[in-house]
Amino acid sequence: MIVTWTTFDATNGSVVEFGISSLTDRFVGHHKLFIDGGNESRPIYIHRVVLKHLIPGTTYMYHCGSTDGWSTVFWFTTMKEGSDWSPRLAVFGDLGNENGQSIPRLQEEVQRDMYDAVLHIGDFAYDMDSDNARVGDQFMRQIEPIAAYVPYQVCPGNHEYKYNFSNYDNRFSMANSNTGSINNHYYSFNIGPAHIISLSTEFYYFIEYGWKQLVYQYYWLLEDLREANKPENRLLRPWIITMGHRPMYCSTEDRDDCTHKECITRKGMPIVHTLGLEDLFYEYGVDLELWAHEHVYERMWPLYDRQVYNGSTDEPYTNPPAPVHIITGSAGCKERHDSFVANPPPWSAIRIADYGYTRIHILNGTHLSLEQVSDDKSGQIVDSITIVQEKHGLRHINKTNHF
Repeated sequence: MIVTWTTFDATNGSVVEFGISSLTDRFVGHHKLFIDGGNESRPIYIHRVVLKHLIPGTTYMYHCGSTDGWSTVFWFTTMKEGSDWSPRLAVFGDLGNENGQSIPRLQEEVQRDMYDAVLHIGDFAYDMDSDNARVGDQFMRQIEPIAAYVPYQVCPGNHEYKYNFSNYDNRFSMANSNTGSINNHYYSFNIGPAHIISLSTEFYYFIEYGWKQLVYQYYWLLEDLREANKPENRLLRPWIITMGHRPMYCSTEDRDDCTHKECITRKGMPIVHTLGLEDLFYEYGVDLELWAHEHVYERMWPLYDRQVYNGSTDEPYTNPPAPVHIITGSAGCKERHDSFVANPPPWSAIRIADYGYTRIHILNGTHLSLEQVSDDKSGQIVDSITIVQEKHGLRHINKTNHF
């Protein structure tokens, strides 16, 4: 477990005191100076402390700071050990300070112990760098009643691009569960019977910051998927779930990336058509692909190469032979909603423009339930689906090009 916080003055340490019934244990971490790329050169101190040797499935109280001052006391529950339990996730993207409609309900539900983790699929604050990063400060205060209590897992979106994603890189601490190394742009972690992979779609669009990182990510994804598909690993964690900001498919009217037939995250870089993700995810048996970016909720039928796969227009989705795509980008931001096209393509199952977020309950190795919460309708469930997958594993295509 990594605890990350900020101060606006230098302190004499970075400490987390914690315990099951009292604050009797402590770990010391480190801090570094972060100066946003704006014109004010305003210093922010980023503190990180890694908590080790925690007991699985145990609730701890903690606070963070130093002798210069301490936070309030929070609590968290560590993940249960192994794969034989049923994680509950809150999932959304595109959440800002202004018009952040989902924040109060998420704060309440997290503190009622409804979730084991939160997945925020890109676009934070709108934008974290604004007003010399003061908007980012305010956003982190708004999500503290969520992120201080459960793991807050993130991936970057297009609104984080300023100064080579510097606010995003400094304010979060995403660790790969296999190595423990921090890489906020691509990493993976295990939770119950699921292996979750987080990636950056933004490497495809902001190549002014370098193109090698796109290649590095692609080959990291390839190796991670190969490892997850080893028979002993796929038996232990049958579900493979990905999260990335810009979707491969959507039926909105904004005419950006995912409305194009040759969407580059799906097909790869223009002209050469290499490093695309759709063939890779299909071949290595990804079950569920979570996206945001479009300020709507859209659920697809099981889908590959713009085709709905056989038998998959039944609900629940039983043994779908292709990945299920979900767009959940309607948590609320100042850019409001995107509009849907009048006539959706055949692979679009349901489209909802309400503000809200998604709940996922990974019930066991074969059953996963998903429901969409509407904030416009006071928490009403406006879509729900069960995925039954008894045939997890590799698929075969003839055209995969691993560059």
